[in-house]
Amino acid sequence: MINFITSEFSFEILFLLFSVGAIGSLFLNKNDKLANFWSSFFSISSSIWGLIISICAISFGQDLLFSVGHSVFSVFSVSFHVDKLSAFFIFIISLISLFCSIYGIGYVKHFYKKYNIGALGFFYNTFILGMLLVVSSSNGIFFLLAWELMSLASYFLVVYDRNDEENIKAGFLYFIMTHVGTAFIILALLLLYKFTGSFDFDIVKSNMGLVPLYIKNLVFIFSIIGFGTKAGIVPFHVWLPSAHPAAPSHVSALMSGVMIKTGIFMMIKIFLDILQPVPVWWGLTILVIGSVSSLLGVLYALTEHDLKRLLAYHSIENIGIILLGLGSALTFTSLGLPALALLGLIAALFHTLNHATFKSLLFLSAGSVISQTHTRNMEEFGGLIKYMPQTAFFFLIGSMAISALPPFNGFFSEWLTFQSLFQGIMSLDFYSKGIFIFAVGSLAFTGGLALACFVKAFGATFLARPRSEEVKHAKESSFSLLFGMGALALLSLVFGIFSGYLGSFFEKIAKSFTFAQNVFYPSFSTDSMLKVGNSFSSVSAPAIFIFFAIIFLIVIFVTKFLINRNQKVTINSTWDCGTDLTPRMEITATGFSRSIIVILKGILRPNIKKEIVYNDAGSKYLPKSRFVILSIKDIYQAYFYTPLHKITTFLSLQIKKIQNGNVNSYILYIFFALIVTLFLAI
Repeated sequence: MINFITSEFSFEILFLLFSVGAIGSLFLNKNDKLANFWSSFFSISSSIWGLIISICAISFGQDLLFSVGHSVFSVFSVSFHVDKLSAFFIFIISLISLFCSIYGIGYVKHFYKKYNIGALGFFYNTFILGMLLVVSSSNGIFFLLAWELMSLASYFLVVYDRNDEENIKAGFLYFIMTHVGTAFIILALLLLYKFTGSFDFDIVKSNMGLVPLYIKNLVFIFSIIGFGTKAGIVPFHVWLPSAHPAAPSHVSALMSGVMIKTGIFMMIKIFLDILQPVPVWWGLTILVIGSVSSLLGVLYALTEHDLKRLLAYHSIENIGIILLGLGSALTFTSLGLPALALLGLIAALFHTLNHATFKSLLFLSAGSVISQTHTRNMEEFGGLIKYMPQTAFFFLIGSMAISALPPFNGFFSEWLTFQSLFQGIMSLDFYSKGIFIFAVGSLAFTGGLALACFVKAFGATFLARPRSEEVKHAKESSFSLLFGMGALALLSLVFGIFSGYLGSFFEKIAKSFTFAQNVFYPSFSTDSMLKVGNSFSSVSAPAIFIFFAIIFLIVIFVTKFLINRNQKVTINSTWDCGTDLTPRMEITATGFSRSIIVILKGILRPNIKKEIVYNDAGSKYLPKSRFVILSIKDIYQAYFYTPLHKITTFLSLQIKKIQNGNVNSYILYIFFALIVTLFLAI
């Protein structure tokens, strides 16, 4: 049975199931209910099958290599290589897809009679299929086709709600940025082909000795731009805060929780596997990029009052945290410290799984809120905990997990990342140590700001009094939505409590890399504790869970049986000196973060506008009303993309002048082009 599950045939079944789900949805597009059922049934079935395959592949350690059909011109083949790293990402894709698909059964209903549900099912299943093909392909050209399939399917999902003009703009920006990234990926693969003579990743790896160092450096830079654009690292992140909110919420969860990780997958594969050995500055560069992305991601999240844009910026933050683990691993491999590199890679893999879990939970919870209130503006929420208590509970769990509060999973992967960075500070020279210190400070600052941000998000959304009529009419979501959220909330707790066992699981994946195959480093044990070294540091997730559970029970006991034992509790309206409490007395999401924005105004560049409406008498001491408008300047648009656009437009206009309609001129251009080509060939 195990041989069948990890066989070529089982993977072909997986791809076939998603294909049938996609194509069948198109044929059923005239029946919304049937199209939704068909799409959901096959995406759920396929995801369950993907989980089974990936778990067996990792547990039994069998790499699977196979091709479909015959090679074309000896450079292109539909070939697959599923190793432990690929199986791990198949596991993440399948896990998140499973619960997003269950959630989508109920969520998609509000699109009935409004949009084509069959088209949604087609692109949804195609999107997941594209991600699976990306992480399992072993031929560069086939990988590019899978990458394009994933990108195009996700583009059509972003613009699915096409009645909103902002969604169309977000989709256009995403389309442009993803193809700019793809162009750099193509350049990287062409450079490798020029010196290795193959697009097959295994052959490229075996011939890496033929590639000069300067070419490897170019491949590194092109890969950072290409895959970093998809991952959403700063400054190539500009598409992400617009595209993720525009998509349907279960698609947003997949894009943020899973799709951007395909960029991480390729960085790990290329930098730690194919291009080895690598210079030290590669790892240090990734550490700097990760530090900046994590810090700026959370800072911009703090400025947002759009709930889904806030979550999108936190994706940038967490990609930065993953890169801290990857950067430390790459630095340690370059310096001949494979044991420490193993620790850094495990931290990156662990946070990849954790972020996929709690970020998907948060996007699904946000979708539940938005489907009831019909707005993403947190300033119009408030008091939703009374109307949507279960959604509020699940959002709270996701908020605690992403804020790295124990005993939830986010704490333990960030703890491992800290340990990896501390090891770098203790083991490296002054120059490298300084970058590791910067990374530690950035991660610590990021953690504090993330907690503040989700205090704002949860408080402004669920606490206090309703600030709009839509909130007062909100109802709890249907069972399928609650099930999808509840399952991910439970996993956020389970992955935290059993982090010690998961550590051994990640160690098995990390040791499949060449640099770590003969490494003995007691980073982890098979018991419940996470350990770094023999005596450097350790943490027990079950002990932390039991400690908090005991504290919780003690507080309940003291409150109920000791403090309030002889007291009569009366529930009534709060007295405020005879004044009625109104939503205008609550602190807003903008007001909550204003002080932090002002403190960090040198980075965020806020614009504060004050508008005063005077009374009929015109007295400046007795104005009729005052307005303060706080906005954040997009420095990337203002100082990078806008000047780049202007330069490109100017050059295009200058080049356009050669289009004078004169045939003789065109012949002259061709003549000079041939001369230059011959000169370069010689």
